[in-house]
Amino acid sequence: MKTTYRAAQVGLSGKLEIVERATPAPQPNEVLIAVEACGICGADAGDIDRADPSLQPPRVPGHEVVGRIVALGANTPATWKIGQRVGVGRLGGQCNECDQCRGGRFNLCRNQPVLGSSRDGGYAEMMTARATGLVSIPDDLSSEEAAPILCAGIATFNALKKCGAEAGDTVAILGIGGLGHMALQYARKMGFRVIAIGRGADIADIALDLGAHRYIDTNLESAVDTLRALGGAKAILSTIGNVATVAELLPALAPEGNLVVLGISKDPLPVSTGFLVSGERGMIGSITGSSFENEKALDFSVLTGVRPMIETMPLERAQEAVERMRSGTVTFRMVLTMGDRNDADQ
Repeated sequence: MKTTYRAAQVGLSGKLEIVERATPAPQPNEVLIAVEACGICGADAGDIDRADPSLQPPRVPGHEVVGRIVALGANTPATWKIGQRVGVGRLGGQCNECDQCRGGRFNLCRNQPVLGSSRDGGYAEMMTARATGLVSIPDDLSSEEAAPILCAGIATFNALKKCGAEAGDTVAILGIGGLGHMALQYARKMGFRVIAIGRGADIADIALDLGAHRYIDTNLESAVDTLRALGGAKAILSTIGNVATVAELLPALAPEGNLVVLGISKDPLPVSTGFLVSGERGMIGSITGSSFENEKALDFSVLTGVRPMIETMPLERAQEAVERMRSGTVTFRMVLTMGDRNDADQ
């Protein structure tokens, strides 16, 4: 195994810099992963911007990580083997001790690291990870394809499972980007009548190709009027952070319909309590998922042919890749690759 590895860390300038680090040994209940691919997410921008400049060594971002186990720490469960391909998502592994864990709500564990924020992530050739955070990767998915499913995939997959809609119901996807393009595919494969909502005609064909039965361009028509004409939406999945746009769409919710919020904003979401009460409507938030749920999302993706649309760049171009992601010009997810996998851990 190599004694050093390359990583993209947050420098004092706030930019990513490629450095050489000593290869770490995994701690008890941890593994060492030779990273093959790491997706770039919008949340990474916040991690980079908020990185503590006094932290030594500086933080390595990235939470859509796929690679192979090259070393096992003490007491690592026998489930995990050297050479096995695994992934790690945003949540870096539950504690198995808190009330949430005891109730099986592992994604709500507050004693787990947040990859790329409170613990080094996957913009690197090597990364240690808690065994409880590991996800088994199906052979039918390439590492580049699997990486975004560990975040954008599981987030939208779980949100749709929680939305309360049944096969044949109308589900609206607000925002056709990194999250939305996955939501459209999953929603179609789950049997919903899928309505994509965006701005501009340029995305219409892609939205329809991804699974939407209908695309609403809000520059040209009222999404509320169109959805009401269809009987209202049983669920609206919001992938955007613009609360004003979300609030404008709420009247399109059918009685007993649910708004499921994925897009995060610091601003409050205005909603009429009378609107909620009179139609017994609901609003819920949804946060990623456990390792087990992540495996469900991966397996469903294999079974139904759902794949993220990606662009790739090598690790040494990490700063450029992040800038592309920030610009919003990526179609639809950017993924870093680590070069020759055959000697990544040699």
